[in-house]
Amino acid sequence: MLAGLRGEDTIAELCRQEGIAQSQYYSWSKEFLEAGKMRLVGDTAREAKTGEVQSLRREARDLKEVVAEQTLELRLLKKA
Repeated sequence: MLAGLRGEDTIAELCRQEGIAQSQYYSWSKEFLEAGKMRLVGDTAREAKTGEVQSLRREARDLKEVVAEQTLELRLLKKA
């Protein structure tokens, strides 16, 4: 993708090397550029699957518990 955007090789050559249709390249290129534009204007939201979100929330909760436990232990050690 980046080689095509940089103009290092022709699109036809890149597609032959990767074994994809040129239409697929242009579709990916359009999505890539649109995503870049959205990031530049500050839109950092992304699509996330429900399972992924739930997993990340569980992980965040677990990490918060670990931090809380470590904080308590540190306070106890400082008092002792």
